[in-house]
Amino acid sequence: MIPIEVSILEAGIELRLRGSAVFHGFMIAREIKEREAARLLAAHGTLYRALDRMQKAGLLESEWEDPAIAAEEQRPRRRLYRVTAAGEVSLTNARTPEHRATTQPRPATGAVTS
Repeated sequence: MIPIEVSILEAGIELRLRGSAVFHGFMIAREIKEREAARLLAAHGTLYRALDRMQKAGLLESEWEDPAIAAEEQRPRRRLYRVTAAGEVSLTNARTPEHRATTQPRPATGAVTS
């Protein structure tokens, strides 16, 4: 997993532990920004591409919120996400020393000689 995906899973699980079972893009962006000083969010497009990729991989589930709620608050509907069991397992695996060692960039081997 790439760093933004790890951050999304960590923040999503933290939000769930604080009582919010689902999150939307802006909510997770704010949570990541508060936790990590926005190092990973160069643009919201990066976040939404990651959310889509993670949903397709089964790490997140999503659904559209009730249109009546959005209408009542006079705003567009939000896509609501939740971390799946597979997402929790992937996060646990990403935190293991073995996984970090295999995902670190490897230094170049030797210089080219003529």
